Amino acid sequence: MWLDILLSVVGAVLVLWGADKLTDGSVALARRFLIPEMVIGLTIVAFGTSLPEFVVSLMASLDGVPAMSVGNVVGSNLFNTLVIVGVSALCFPIAISNATVTKDIPLSVLASVALMALALDVLVNGGSDDVLSRGDGVVMLCFFAIFMAYTFSLARQGAVPDATDEAQGGGTMSLWRISLYIVLGIAALIGGGELFVDGATGIARGLGMSEAVIGLTLAAGGTSLPELATAIVAARKGQSAMAIGNVIGSNLFNIFWILGFCATVFPLPVAGLTTLDFVVLVLSGLLFWLFARTNHRIVRWEGAVLTGCYVAYIAYLIMAI
Repeated sequence: MWLDILLSVVGAVLVLWGADKLTDGSVALARRFLIPEMVIGLTIVAFGTSLPEFVVSLMASLDGVPAMSVGNVVGSNLFNTLVIVGVSALCFPIAISNATVTKDIPLSVLASVALMALALDVLVNGGSDDVLSRGDGVVMLCFFAIFMAYTFSLARQGAVPDATDEAQGGGTMSLWRISLYIVLGIAALIGGGELFVDGATGIARGLGMSEAVIGLTLAAGGTSLPELATAIVAARKGQSAMAIGNVIGSNLFNIFWILGFCATVFPLPVAGLTTLDFVVLVLSGLLFWLFARTNHRIVRWEGAVLTGCYVAYIAYLIMAI
């Protein structure tokens, strides 16, 4: 038990340190090459913080438990939308750009709707089983290609740093230092996240929690810990665009890339997940969108509502076991 507690503490420290370095390096990269911070959040930061989900989902598929891949992604996306945005807003109210409200968040909601339509074969087309087939995987990979093309089109538009950015000195950081910060940040996030999940899982088992409860809470929350730390640190440093870009980008990476790739390698049965889980996933995105549209800010009370919805959902799942 004490070893598990030590692992959790060390993992949490690594995640926080990694989030700080990744944010600093990513912001400096955006300013150096005049790339919008939202684009960096949608790509480099989102990909780096989504690596734990990718590893867990891919290994689950290869180890003969592919159903865990879908559960991990759905749980992680719910955590991203409700807890990460909610907790970040509770700590520091988040400003949302008009482009994010009109394009990026709707794209994230569309990804959740597409996943629900592809996964619920029995409900949608009267199939015998709910499964993400190889064909579904190819469809999601095509969506991922469209998303990347859209993101690169944003990058080509560029963005001119304002006087505040220059005063902070982010654009003067050397390229090798930027690369070092990004690489070390991602490595610390992944390693720290794994240590935290291992330690927290050991503590939970020691306290007699069931495997189902561990999977519903610690697995999804643990693999999303890098996104949580990165979003809070980015929001604290006033980089709201990167914080939101990280959440949206991670959700899109999780659905279109991770599930698309894993389903193409090995068909993924949607066992253990119900229509309610997918409906909650879509509704969480719509609630996020609704709050973002109000004055283009997510304030503390809205963050409290988002976090409260996640707590209520987890409580329902635990009681239903």
